[in-house]
Amino acid sequence: MPDLGLEVLFKGINALRLLQGLWTALRISLISVVISMPLGILLGSLMTLKNPVLKVILRVYLEFIRIMPQLVLLFIVFFGSTAAFGVNLSGELSSIIVFSLWGTAEMGDLVRGALISIPVHQYESSEALGLSKIQMYRYIIIPQTVRRLIPLSINLITRMIKTTSLVLMIGVIEVLKVAQQIIEANRMSSPNAAFGIYLTVFVLYFLACWPISMLAKYFEKKWRDA
Repeated sequence: MPDLGLEVLFKGINALRLLQGLWTALRISLISVVISMPLGILLGSLMTLKNPVLKVILRVYLEFIRIMPQLVLLFIVFFGSTAAFGVNLSGELSSIIVFSLWGTAEMGDLVRGALISIPVHQYESSEALGLSKIQMYRYIIIPQTVRRLIPLSINLITRMIKTTSLVLMIGVIEVLKVAQQIIEANRMSSPNAAFGIYLTVFVLYFLACWPISMLAKYFEKKWRDA
């Protein structure tokens, strides 16, 4: 039977440390999602307005955040804030700031796309029925927008969870950082520890993201068949 290096998990509290590292990654993702979702909805709504100056400003923000690699943004916030402003931000706070900015941009684009995908005749029909603006959005526009938006926003959450693996580069002790520490500590006694530990990390990320992905597919199927 091949040696997968899994025995390292049962040394001391290595398994517990990996779970604690996963919780750190999930905590960063959760806080970032809570911040970025309402801001993204606001941003996406503003992007549908016909104010040209506002549209240019929001488009520049969106493209800057989406084009810039998240790792570079992490370095800018974590190292740049200290160098430029003399502010010492923790790695976890820097990560939350970056992922909130990224999540807001991505969510804003999703909201904008969902809003403009509503056919014009839906607005015209609502006006023809004598509905007020509030009634039109409450009963016609928002329900259709939510149907388009929820599966996409759930998939965004899984992307944020997976991308938190980058935060180890600024010293945050999340699951990949813990995995590296365990491998280094057992390099001599367990040469194959890297395979077993990284396999465990893969399983942990899968268990964290798979239910969320299935939830998105459930909503897509439910509303497609409705």
